[in-house]
Amino acid sequence: MNAKRILMAEGALLGGVALALLVAEFPGIVREVRLWRMAGFRSPGPGNPLRTKRA
Repeated sequence: MNAKRILMAEGALLGGVALALLVAEFPGIVREVRLWRMAGFRSPGPGNPLRTKRA
């Protein structure tokens, strides 16, 4: 095997590991996003002022 094929195999292996980790962590990421939305920690947009004070 030459060096290029070894590097390609290592890249494919690392990509597969990264994809498996992302798939395994996806439910936790979704849960965190829901918590942030419920807590109101959104990025301010044109129609979404960030924690405006109302008297």
